[in-house]
Amino acid sequence: MLEPEHGPIMQVEHTHTRCWVCVLSCLLLACQYVGSLYVWRSSLPRDHPRMIKRRCASVLLVSALSPAVVKAWMHWADVRVDASVWELMGLRLDGLVPAAILPLLLTMVFYLGPLVHSAIDNPEGFNEELQSALDVQSWRLCLGDAVWLRNQVVAPVTEELVFRGAMLPMLVSCTGPTAAIFMAPLFFGVAHFHHIAEQRRLHKDSMSVILLVSVIQFLYTTVFGAFTAFIFMRTGHVVGPILCHSFCNSQGLPDISSALQHPQRSALLFSYLMGVLLFLVLLFPLTDPFLYGSIPICSLAVPAASVC
Repeated sequence: MLEPEHGPIMQVEHTHTRCWVCVLSCLLLACQYVGSLYVWRSSLPRDHPRMIKRRCASVLLVSALSPAVVKAWMHWADVRVDASVWELMGLRLDGLVPAAILPLLLTMVFYLGPLVHSAIDNPEGFNEELQSALDVQSWRLCLGDAVWLRNQVVAPVTEELVFRGAMLPMLVSCTGPTAAIFMAPLFFGVAHFHHIAEQRRLHKDSMSVILLVSVIQFLYTTVFGAFTAFIFMRTGHVVGPILCHSFCNSQGLPDISSALQHPQRSALLFSYLMGVLLFLVLLFPLTDPFLYGSIPICSLAVPAASVC
């Protein structure tokens, strides 16, 4: 008679333990990622090539160690699934091609307004960018640019591997997929507050301005993180979030205020609106799990709350 009574209690305690291990593991990863940026003590600005190379080396090392953290979490939390750590982190071949193309296409649809805006303001430059995308020499120049390499390659790859690939499997087993999509970006957003220390060191702005910019950055990085977490959960791949991240870094935030003052304001606002509407219409069809094969992370999910 005692076993049925204590069974649910033991199960609840085990769930609480798993959740605590999950949260602490996510905090450990976030602290390791941000902390690795500051192991190099230097007065050089963050965009100096030497500083970029040092920091890229640091975050690449943390990213390389992130599977070990997930593996350790699986051991401590007694998680047993028929999938490898790499598959849980979205590093797999099944469904790779659609996972690389469709989420990126969806993101480009959202940026329809900014893309039209750029084409209207600078048609020659817009055409040159399209041509350079197919030019081998242009890619060689980009790969030799430390800032481009950081923004378009290293940051998207390392941040998505750590803040999506490693954290989401741990969170999903504790909170379920839907809650994990909104929780993981909080670690991502908070991690960007480290820019406050750097701005204060350089004395570029007043503290109030720095805080305002940091809050705005926290908001959009959290929203963006929720989007890429959604992509990860729906596709089971990390390549989609990486490519979307890289594309968004290349575009920046949509400049709606400039569109409102533009001579062709009506056409631009229509393209901005159509981009958002098409994005919402295509969001679920282009991320339908059916397109991406069996999704390993879903094996960790609570079926009743699954978005897989």
